[in-house]
Amino acid sequence: MVVYKVFHKNYELKKGEFVGLLAERRKNLRGSTVLESGLRWARMAFGREVKDERAIFIIPDELMPGGNTEWLLTEKGVFHRGDLLEIIKSVVKETENKREEASST
Repeated sequence: MVVYKVFHKNYELKKGEFVGLLAERRKNLRGSTVLESGLRWARMAFGREVKDERAIFIIPDELMPGGNTEWLLTEKGVFHRGDLLEIIKSVVKETENKREEASST
């Protein structure tokens, strides 16, 4: 599984701003490299949210399913910044509940 962290170049602040996350589960990239495939998908998914879609860049990361990556195996492959915040909150809440259960036994 390849996960692309998508950023937008903010020229005023001279840094990249996090836009979202893309999770790609297919193995056949149809002749493209990982960067070409991810960048094309990022521009399609997030191009309307930024002023200049050419200022979008990605950082690919290969992940092995399992551990804390179960939430990436959903049907949705495009995660916006707000989606990720909700996922992080739910993961933290589950972790706290498991700790409380473990400490009570």
